[in-house]
This record gives sequence, structure tokens and C-alpha cells, in this order.
Amino acid sequence: MTKLVVLDVVGLTPRLLEHMPRLRAIGPAARLDPVLPAVTCSVQATLLTGETPAGHGIVGNGWYFRDLGEVFLWRQHNALVGGEKIWQAARRSDPGYTVANICWWYAMGADVNWTVTPRPIYHADGRKDPDCYTDPPELHDDLTAALGTFPLFSYWGPGAGLASSRWICEAAVRVMAAHDPDLTLVYVPHLDYDLQRYGPDDPRAAAAAAELDAVLGPLLDAATARGATIVALSEYGITPVRRPVDVNRLLREHGLLRVYTQAGMEYLDPWTSRAFAVADHQVAHVYVRDQADVPKVAALLADLDGVAEVHDGLGHERSGELVLVAEPDAWFTYYYWLDDDRAPDFARLVDIHRKPGYDPAELFFDPADPGAAKRRAAVALARKKLGMRYLMQVVGLDAGARAVRGSHGRLPDSAADAPVLLCTDPSVTADRIAATEVKSLLLRLAGR
Repeated sequence: MTKLVVLDVVGLTPRLLEHMPRLRAIGPAARLDPVLPAVTCSVQATLLTGETPAGHGIVGNGWYFRDLGEVFLWRQHNALVGGEKIWQAARRSDPGYTVANICWWYAMGADVNWTVTPRPIYHADGRKDPDCYTDPPELHDDLTAALGTFPLFSYWGPGAGLASSRWICEAAVRVMAAHDPDLTLVYVPHLDYDLQRYGPDDPRAAAAAAELDAVLGPLLDAATARGATIVALSEYGITPVRRPVDVNRLLREHGLLRVYTQAGMEYLDPWTSRAFAVADHQVAHVYVRDQADVPKVAALLADLDGVAEVHDGLGHERSGELVLVAEPDAWFTYYYWLDDDRAPDFARLVDIHRKPGYDPAELFFDPADPGAAKRRAAVALARKKLGMRYLMQVVGLDAGARAVRGSHGRLPDSAADAPVLLCTDPSVTADRIAATEVKSLLLRLAGR
């Protein structure tokens, strides 16, 4: 039986590999064909189950939960993922097969042996502090004592950077040394940040790749020392964008999307809206309450500048009645208000759970006035240190959206922008591998 270490190096493409000699030395890079939508949660679920979103049900990084009447992104419970996971398949022939999940998504509640995943402390007074969740629980204290508290604010937001990926890689080395899992899954997010901020062609993208390559070195050395087969892959490639597309504002202007108002702020009203979109990078699920409205809504959105494709869902009940794909240089905002003075307070926060859609503007201090945004952040941090409630109002609205220079979610138009798969086992010789084939490939490499 062969030990496996699978590194999910987010955003890795052939052009970035040029700046990553340690990672490139793993082996030749095969093109990896993702699924639609080519976003984190959907592709990861496919890699681990071999199913498309129609089978495993992860139709995006979030969706409209019809039974609850709420939009939720970034849920964490593994029970949301349908299909047989790779470790479950391995355990059919080897019930003792052991697995460590280091920050791959939908980690909580998974039937693996060791789990590490970001999980803030949500205090009763509204404060949020960095931390992580582990199973078994004692792993938390071991990692925190050795590595410090998980650096949550470098995992996402304007401060997102290398520190979180370094912590994750060091945690993986520590878990491998202590427990020797048969399969170690490691999620490494660093390339996601500057590529979305500045675009894949910016010199800062190449610098981020070189920085990450150095951080990956000790993890690669540790895996090699164990005699493990290493697989490095990515979920998607990030491509240049310049146009935010406001699907929900169009739906509202046509009387299809409704809001309700509290304290002068407008909130999406999914219960009474005839149609609304859950934006997710370059893909958007459009939920249409009455089937009779679907042709009208489809025609309206097909004419929206920046929309390349309109699909009739993804074949799963969680999908919108319609699924939009953006033009190559465009991406979808979640914005539904028509006046920034009416935007909800969470719009200006890094708040991935209350926003009814993905918001890459969270990666910036408000570009309209970054100095003022940083001063507000400093005041908020001072209030936090004093144990007071605070709001970290640092995110720009339309100015923040216009600053975004990289996105993903479409199927790649060229090999240069496609995700890749590399492996230390020379028997992996394919030039092109589908995401749906990765599970069976890993099982073969593991001798299952």
C-alpha cells in the first residue's frame, strides 16, 4: 500500500509553475479539466467523489436552501456532499485506511481520522477571533502550541496572504509525522489572493507563486521522506477580468427581485422575489419561483452585457432554474441595492456568511479611500482589544468590485489557463485528466 499526499494548490496553472521549481520537480503537468462551476467547493467535491455537481450536489460555493428560504455560502458539514468519497472506497478493501484532511472544504463531520479546518470563535457579544476546528479535539492544542493560533485574517480578507498557507503546510507536516496517515489532503490557498486582486498577468502573481513554492518545500520534503506518492493539483485557473456584472440589480429593475427594509438598510427578500441570483465568481445560479417566468428571465439575462451563456440548471435540485456563465473578462456581483446609502452594513464588512453571494471586493481595503479604510480598521482593532463590540468596515462597494482583476468559474478556454495535475509516480503519463477521473487515479496510486 502506498501513502498518498494530495496538495490542492489553488489557482495553479502552467504559467505559474514557471515560477515554482520545487513544485514543478514533482513531475510533468497534465491538464486537469474541471467541472462547471469551476469553483472551490464544486471541484473539490468532484475530485473526492468522481461525481459531477449533478451527482454530489455541491452546485457552487453556496446556493439557495429552498427548505430554509435562505442563501448560505461556505457551509462546512461533510453530509452536504453526496456520493462515495475516496476514503470510503478505499475502506471497502482496507477498513483501517486512515485519512488526514488539512483544510479541504466540507471537513467537519467527515468520517476521516484527523481533521483541521478554519473555524473562528464567535463570541456571544459579536466579536470574532481566529481559531480552527480539529478532530480529535486534542489536535487543536497540539497545533496551536506548536504553530500559534490559526491566522484566520490572513486566510481571507484584505490581509489575506502567505501566513495562512504556511500554517496549513506546517500543520500537515506535523500531522504526518505524528500519525502517518495513508492519505493526507492539504489545501493551500495562497495563489487565490493576489491573482484575484491584481490578475494572473501581474508581476505580483509570479511573486506569489515563488513565495508559495518556498513554503511548500518542507512539506514536499516531509512527504518524500515518508516514501509517499505526491499529487499536486488545482481546482481552477484564475483569468483576467475587468467587468463586474450586476445580475440582481437588473432583476430588481424589472420588478423580479424584491427587498425588505430595516433600519434604513435593504435586504434581499428571497421569499417574495420572483427571481434572484446567487453570484459565485463567473457563475450565477438564478432561482425563479414560478416556472412560467423562466423563459422571460432567461431572455432578459441573455441580453445582459457580460453574460456568455444561460443554462437550464445543473441537474440537481439545489441548482438555480437557470445558471449563468460570464464572458471571459467579466464576473458576477451579488449586489442588489440601487443606492449605496441603502446597502446593508454587512456589505462593507468581510462577512462571507451573511452576504447572499461571493464578494471578491473583500480582498481590498476600500479602493475609493484605502487610507480611511485602514484607519477604520485600526479603530476597530482597538475596540476589539478593549473587549468592545466593533465593525471592521473596510470593504468598498462598486469601487471594490471595479478593482478586481482576476476570477474563475468558467470552463477554461485554453491550456495556459487550465488547472493542472502533477504526480511523483512516473506511471501517470496522461496529458489530460478530467476532474471526475481523479478519484479513480488516486485509488490506483494508493494500490486500492
